[in-house]
Amino acid sequence: MYQTRMFSRKFAKNAFKRWGSLSRPWSWSRNVSTWSPLGTAFNTKPEQRLNLSFDRECVGLFGIPQLKDYTGFYLLQEGACNATEELVREATARGRTRKIVEVFDQLSDTLCQVADMADFVRVAHPDDQYVNAAEDACVSISALVEKLNTNIDIHRSLKHVITHGDIVETDAIDKRVAELFMFDFEQSGIHLAEDKRRRFVELNERILMLGTQFMQGCQKPTTVSRNMLPKHLQYVFHTDKHDVQVQGLFSDHHSDLIREAAYMAYLHPDQRQMEILELLLTDRHQLARLVGFETYAHRALNGTLANTPENVRQFLDGLADKLQPKAEEDFEHLRKVKLSHGGTDRDIHPWDTAYYCGISRNEVCELGSIDLSPYFSLGGCMEGLSMLFRSLYGVSLEYTPAGYGELWSPDVHKLSVTHETEGILGYIYCDLFERGGKPHQDCHFTIRGGRQMESGTYQNPVVVLMLNLPPPNRAKPSLLTPAMVENLFHEFGHAMHSMLGRTRYQHVTGTRCPTDFAEVPSVLMEYFANDYRVLSTFARHWKTGEALPENLLNRLCQAKQMFAASDMQLQLFYSILDQEYHGKHPLGKTTTELLAEVQNQYYSIPYVKDTAWQQRFGHFVGYGAKYYSYLMSRAVASRIWQHCFKDDPFSRTMGQRFREQVLSHGGGVSPDVLVEAMLSEQPTTDRLVQSLIDDTQN
Repeated sequence: MYQTRMFSRKFAKNAFKRWGSLSRPWSWSRNVSTWSPLGTAFNTKPEQRLNLSFDRECVGLFGIPQLKDYTGFYLLQEGACNATEELVREATARGRTRKIVEVFDQLSDTLCQVADMADFVRVAHPDDQYVNAAEDACVSISALVEKLNTNIDIHRSLKHVITHGDIVETDAIDKRVAELFMFDFEQSGIHLAEDKRRRFVELNERILMLGTQFMQGCQKPTTVSRNMLPKHLQYVFHTDKHDVQVQGLFSDHHSDLIREAAYMAYLHPDQRQMEILELLLTDRHQLARLVGFETYAHRALNGTLANTPENVRQFLDGLADKLQPKAEEDFEHLRKVKLSHGGTDRDIHPWDTAYYCGISRNEVCELGSIDLSPYFSLGGCMEGLSMLFRSLYGVSLEYTPAGYGELWSPDVHKLSVTHETEGILGYIYCDLFERGGKPHQDCHFTIRGGRQMESGTYQNPVVVLMLNLPPPNRAKPSLLTPAMVENLFHEFGHAMHSMLGRTRYQHVTGTRCPTDFAEVPSVLMEYFANDYRVLSTFARHWKTGEALPENLLNRLCQAKQMFAASDMQLQLFYSILDQEYHGKHPLGKTTTELLAEVQNQYYSIPYVKDTAWQQRFGHFVGYGAKYYSYLMSRAVASRIWQHCFKDDPFSRTMGQRFREQVLSHGGGVSPDVLVEAMLSEQPTTDRLVQSLIDDTQN
């Protein structure tokens, strides 16, 4: 019920001048830079800001009155349960006066407002009491959802409306959302006979358990006997008296031998982990067959932009053919770089790519990430994002002081997203800094979805962006590497998808849309983050205000485009393996044998014997049969960039069109319809493949 990435120098100068007339976040006095309230908030150590909330009443976490302390989760659960009972009665009543889809969406919203918020709190809150209470809330709401998903009466009411029409006049959006609710029902096996429904529940529980176990195993270090390593490598890794623990791939280490040793040890086959993966794949296949799908991939892709596994393979195979020669050029370049830097042999191995790509990019840029970071303070980047959004959409990011008790950590910032004529569109909580116990992942959480209220007002969305950036201190602000800047832009793409959407129903608001479409707005933002005209509006030294020299800006953008073909080929390999794993069963081979076969066919670096890369790939759990989404979303985003924003990345006309044709609809309209409306052309496989190939030539 709820759903738990060159133009003229004259133009660049004119663009900066135009931005300066809109807002002047920078001013110079004796070479000292000053900041707007937005920039100041993100560039200042939290302890340095005055706490003026000592005389104010606690407003509760996220401003939710019940959450003045952790016990409020139980009040929220009770309220959700009571509201659910009322809505179930309304959905099945003969005298219902509202559209069935309105009742279902309010039911979904009631559950999501507790479940989505609790799901975030249980992974991010530093207080164990809040974490435990949120975990209990997640379990409670999940049980309630499971009960609803097997409620024959509300299923019958919805099915009757879809088949015979509602008692209230409906339109295309109502019908699509009703069908999405029905699809969720049938994904849960409600239409099955009782014995098959019990089997569905059993399989679903096993899949969840196996997924958790597999994810835990992905992070587990490899332990080997010290005597298995040459003496000169025994003390490189973490050691105790007899054993060596390898906790990662050491991809950036300068020694070829150490990177190789780490690769071989960390990816050495773990029999238990591979058994878990095979059981997970088998149970997924059985569950899909139980509810009427040929394979798990067919079930997972139903209703997406790709729609079927056959379409995905046509896209991936077409890309593989055109990408191969360009990827080979990248690897030949890497071989020359390796030899020029004392590499032990001419071949490029899997443990070489990240290290020698980094060296090559730094040589082109002339400065390393550490040298560039002073030009990308977090406050400066936030001002750059706000100016970009003001230009494209007429909205600004405004720092908003949080109420007492509203935040879970003092280094979290609250932003209001304000439109120049429409007012506040929603709120973004920015949990952007590293801290102990915080998950090491960059992600977007929906806390409350947007929807049209019966009163005629709009329920504004609330989201959290979580990153792991270096925190500011008393000496300097948080300084970002170019990769961090790109990640920041990416996550704000998700946030603005939520903020700018104005859907009738929260079930399809913002990022609540098919996975291969949900990444389009965020990946599109990466193109802005890699455009020197955009970077030139905010890339300033945090202390002196000095602009990052234009030649270095151009070199930085050039360096970030290097090895695009080989990077893409690696993602292609991952995507095809994911499709193979979730295709026809039994596989006929072990997962490692299939891995070797796919890698040798689709990737320019062959499989390394006695390794099992798949046992560390946690995306098989969250993106099962959907890992291709990264490439397809990039293809769509690339086509939108090339057609709409490449000539002018500040175009209000195109920004407004993107909002109206894409962002505002969330999942309320089929993604292929939205893409065609934006581009005025059908997103055919050939066009999408060509867009990705064009990216490798820029």
